[in-house]
Amino acid sequence: MAYIMIVDDDDDFSFATATILESAGYEVRVESNIPSAESSLITKQPDLVILDAMFPENNSAGFELARKIRQSDGKLKDTPILMLTAVNSKFPLGFNDSDIDEAWMPVEDFLEKPVDFDILKNRVANILRNAKNKSL
Repeated sequence: MAYIMIVDDDDDFSFATATILESAGYEVRVESNIPSAESSLITKQPDLVILDAMFPENNSAGFELARKIRQSDGKLKDTPILMLTAVNSKFPLGFNDSDIDEAWMPVEDFLEKPVDFDILKNRVANILRNAKNKSL
C-alpha cells in the first residue's frame, strides 16, 4: 500500500482528500504546516507528497519545500511531488504543468483547486506507477 503525505493548511480540503485517497486503498498522513511536514518526512518517507504552494506564514512555502526535498540527501530527493494548489485564484500568475522545472517547481505534476477527485486519483495512480517503474 502506497503511503501519501498531504501538506496543506486547509484542514477541510486535506481531510476530504485524505478520505478519498484512503478509500482508494492508500495510507495517508495529513500535515497542516511546513515544519511538521519536514519532521514527518524524516520519520517516514512517503511514496508521494501532495503539496500546496501557499501557507499563511509564507506564500511560496510549498515551492520552497519542494526544492528542499529535491536537494535533500538519500532517497527522499526522489520522492514524487504533486503540487495541488489554488495559487492561480489568489495570484493570477497562470501557473500550470508547463512551469514544472528542477529550479523553480521541481514536481511531477500540478493540479489546481478545486480539483475533481477522480482526476486526482488518476494522477496519483499515474505518478506512483511511474515512480515504481523508475525504480525497477
